[in-house]
Amino acid sequence: MGAMTEATASATDTGRPRPSLAVLIAVSTINPLSMNMYLPSLAGMVAAFATTTAKIQLTMSLYLAAVGVAQIFLGPISDRYGRRPVIVWGMAVFILGSLICLVAPSVEILILGRIVQALGGCTGLVLGRAIVRDLYDRDQAASMIGYVTMGMAVGPMLGPAVGGALDQSFGWRGGFYLMLVLGMLVFAAAWYNLHETNHSRTSGGGLGGLVRNYRQLAHSRQFWAFASTAMFTSSVYFAFLGGAPFIAVDVLGMEPWTIGLYFMLVALGYITGNGLSGRYAARIGIMKMVGVGSAVPLVAVVALTVLFGAGVSHPLSLFLPMFLVGLGNGISLPSALSGAVSVRPDLAGAASGLAGSMQIGLGAVSSTLVAWMLSQSMWPATVWPMVLVMSVCVVLTLVSAFAAYLLEDEGAA
Repeated sequence: MGAMTEATASATDTGRPRPSLAVLIAVSTINPLSMNMYLPSLAGMVAAFATTTAKIQLTMSLYLAAVGVAQIFLGPISDRYGRRPVIVWGMAVFILGSLICLVAPSVEILILGRIVQALGGCTGLVLGRAIVRDLYDRDQAASMIGYVTMGMAVGPMLGPAVGGALDQSFGWRGGFYLMLVLGMLVFAAAWYNLHETNHSRTSGGGLGGLVRNYRQLAHSRQFWAFASTAMFTSSVYFAFLGGAPFIAVDVLGMEPWTIGLYFMLVALGYITGNGLSGRYAARIGIMKMVGVGSAVPLVAVVALTVLFGAGVSHPLSLFLPMFLVGLGNGISLPSALSGAVSVRPDLAGAASGLAGSMQIGLGAVSSTLVAWMLSQSMWPATVWPMVLVMSVCVVLTLVSAFAAYLLEDEGAA
């Protein structure tokens, strides 16, 4: 943790108050936690609402789509008005969305509540990266994003297990009660401890300012290469999210609480990768981290293909290769995102928002596509649609990472 201590010390040299690492982790965690906690309940919610797998999956895919769209606007707004007010208001909206989910009498209202949750919770996710870039240079930012995401991954790691246990005791609403409580706690933490870090705000506002900011980013090929790498490697994981809950039940015959426990393997891989990123990114540079991390999911897809192709139907056949996907994402994502937001440090919020929107947007598409392909009218009770989508995303990740390497001379900050 020596690199972390050194970076933190240098960040306080200006004398301005800095948000604590714990607060950054808290505001960044609420979104992925709410995305993961209810996964073990998905199959049970189909019966509870007397609906279909595809419709219940909309609580995930539209959640992701809302996060993707919101980030396009939240980043530039924070460049103009500051990080703190956007995050505080976002936490309040997340609390409202959790309440809507809890009282939902139908799946349609539940979907609405999930969209509101997404709009609020994603503020901390996108602006956590911008706050780190406000405080550190590019390679140090990659290390610090690694440490922040390592901490925030603990929540999603425990979330499915906790959600599965709550489902066993209280039904599908159990996880949403906990989301409500956590949302209120994070709101209080942001209100009292999240200090403003954007002291060089952009001029202009409204739609014109938004378009101007994104037009400037659009001219950077290096931004697109880094952002595309993050987008495609994240979509490997989101394709898994779209299929794993149903494959676990229909193919492997797993119970909700068991699914939650095995999901911890994926998060453990992500935590390990982020720990490596935090320790080594500032030392060896972000390009090597992106290259290594982008290659690891390829091993995972090959392992999935070999295991299920050989008829090895065991939970570890599904979740152990996903440990490698989590590991690769943990190694590559902090550096890819740091590269994207460092192309124009004065537009870090806009860059973080657009890169995050690309991640979540394609994630929503890949997740929905896998769920649709696994529906009763297509190819139910099989892993191959998920493996196919993951394979395509892995190939595109490697292409984008290679492009980022070729464009490295364009503008390391």
